[in-house]
Formats: sequence, structure tokens, C-alpha cells
Amino acid sequence: MKILLVEDNEELADNVVRYLDQVGVLCETANSHYQAEDKLLSYTYDCVLLDLMLPDGDGLELLKWIKSRTNSPNVLIISAKDSLDDKIKGLDQGADDYLPKPFHLSELLARLKAIYRRSKLEGSDELNLGEISIHYSTFQAFVNGKLLDLTKKEYDLLIFLITNKNRVLGKQAIAQHLWGDYTDDLANFDFVYQHMKNLRKKICEAGGKDYLKTVYGIGYKFEENPS
Repeated sequence: MKILLVEDNEELADNVVRYLDQVGVLCETANSHYQAEDKLLSYTYDCVLLDLMLPDGDGLELLKWIKSRTNSPNVLIISAKDSLDDKIKGLDQGADDYLPKPFHLSELLARLKAIYRRSKLEGSDELNLGEISIHYSTFQAFVNGKLLDLTKKEYDLLIFLITNKNRVLGKQAIAQHLWGDYTDDLANFDFVYQHMKNLRKKICEAGGKDYLKTVYGIGYKFEENPS
């Protein structure tokens, strides 16, 4: 899961990023309306954690902009503005949930998981494709009931590929999903090939089909029904 936290409180942002990193969630930050738009134009996210009180604009206006875009991410509003009007406006404009400040980080994670299950996993804790089964709550993946020995990046990559099955994904898009802002400092994306190679090998050795197809010059595709 890849998250964008739009929050100008540096201490809160640091706490959220550290906590989510510990539970395997990639979280990037933006401290203003302008910076959030810039990141959303450059990268893709599963969910945006959005504070309504930003130093350079109204968070509800940013929410409206997010939801006007094609394939917009889910949005969880986190705000000290706990009036009923703000909550209703946010939900009416497409927010998926509203969590008032202050909040427990464990509750924030639970809300994020619930949103992810509804939007990506059709309300289930499992993601299935053929003989592959991913148990989201335990961060485990199986092929024909056999547990795959995956690294954290390989596990995230497998979820990303399955939820984008039958779509051609460029190397840059894959790298950005797994490494976020750090991809800007990379000379190339050759490491994507190695992760793909390792993931394909582990699936096939466990008795799975060869779902991964290379689209030369572009990237990769995870085919739902490989020939």
C-alpha cells in the first residue's frame, strides 16, 4: 500500500510515517496544497491522508481536485475540524472516510486497511488469482496452498501486479510504486528486472503459472490467463 500524507504538522507527519513504515506501508508526505498537487501529478497512490487546514488552501478544494482526476486515489480525511458540516462536505465530495484529530495510529491503520479492502480487494482480506492467494492481514502469499518466501518488495510487487492485471506497467511506474520519491535519484530501473525475475521464479517453482510477461521496451504485464 502506498500512501500520501498531506499534513503541515511536521511532528504528526513524522510519527505517522514512522509508524506506517514499521507495518510495511510506504508513506510519503506533502505539507501544502501545492506540494500535494505536484506529487499527485508525478506519482500514483492507493490513498491520500488529507488534512483540511493547509497553509496555502482549503483541503476540501484539494479533495475536489483529486476526485476530478481519472483513476483518483481513495481519500481519508484527518482533521481537527470536527464539525458536522465539514464531515458531510468531505464525504459528499468523495472522501472515503473521516478521522478526527487526535487519533490513535492503530486506528488510522485500521481505517486504511478497511478502505484498501473495499477498493482493491472487494471487501475481502484475501486477494486471489488462479492458484495464487494473498492473505493481506498476515502479509503472506501462497501458490497452491504453499507459502511463498517473498521479500517485502516482492510481496508489494505481487499485489501491485495482480491489482493491475492485464495492464502494461512501465518500469518507472513499478519503481515509483515500490520506492516512491527515492526513484528520482536512481540512474536506471534495472533493479526492477531482478525483482521480476525473482518473483517469477518463486511462483513457478511453487507450481504456479508463468503470469509475468515482458513487454520489450516498455515494461511488464501480469496476464490473468497466460497462454
